[in-house]
Amino acid sequence: MFTGVLSYAQQDAQFTQYMYNTINVNPAYAGSRGALSIFALHRTQWVGLDGAPITNTISVNTPFNETNLGFGVSVVNDKIGPTNENTFSADLSYTIHTSETFKLSFGIKATANLFDLDATRLDPVNTSDPTLQNMKNKFSPNIGAGVYLHSDKAYVGLSVPNFIETNRYNDNEVAIFKERMHYYLIAGYVFDLGDSVKFKPALLTKIAEGAPLQLDASGNFMINDKFVVGIAYRWSAALSAMVGFQVSDCLHIGYGYDKETTNLEHYNSGSHEIFLRYELFNNISKITTPRFF
Repeated sequence: MFTGVLSYAQQDAQFTQYMYNTINVNPAYAGSRGALSIFALHRTQWVGLDGAPITNTISVNTPFNETNLGFGVSVVNDKIGPTNENTFSADLSYTIHTSETFKLSFGIKATANLFDLDATRLDPVNTSDPTLQNMKNKFSPNIGAGVYLHSDKAYVGLSVPNFIETNRYNDNEVAIFKERMHYYLIAGYVFDLGDSVKFKPALLTKIAEGAPLQLDASGNFMINDKFVVGIAYRWSAALSAMVGFQVSDCLHIGYGYDKETTNLEHYNSGSHEIFLRYELFNNISKITTPRFF
């Protein structure tokens, strides 16, 4: 039963610092920062718990010069127990100006997924069960879409990264492991609290069939356009702390720590997440202060 919770409650990779990794859930984000943006993240979840998720992701996205198009590619490796998934995605966005300050972006995502199952890591009662066979690089395509309304201080987005509910493992046409559709709603706003302090509350809501509603609320402070510190709460799941540092105009690094608030806290020492973002601006798109999202 515990393995079932891991399989169904968390299918898409989970991130605490989702506000810096938006392209993984919403393709309309591609190119929205006005720079060639390279992002890498490592997450170790529920440290000390055997088979707990370990996630690595890297993405690159950029606008096309003098056009309304943006493009991005990303790779996500997600290991949970005996399973190992590699997801390769390409994102294309189109942006229109809705006012002097706001832009509306539409995006589509094409995905190729390779799924591995190492049955030798299982401990079945019946070792001859024919449904428990190794799977190696089982390929499944998918497609998703999203919309993203944003300005320099605010954003809201709605997306479905995967429309196709893929049956990962079938037995007599009954899906034992089925990839469900996930619906994401994200939002955030930046408040100027003074000449040197900005505050940004943010929200991520995820809905998936067969799993509880996931609600992540966070609040981050940016001090002197250099230091970021904040906290986040995942509804009925975890309390998180986040720190970040803008090393230069191009380089930003960040770290997040999750402390479980469920009974699972007795069996792990928390979750750790570290990311690095490097950006290349041209003379036209270069921003005078770091973007908070």
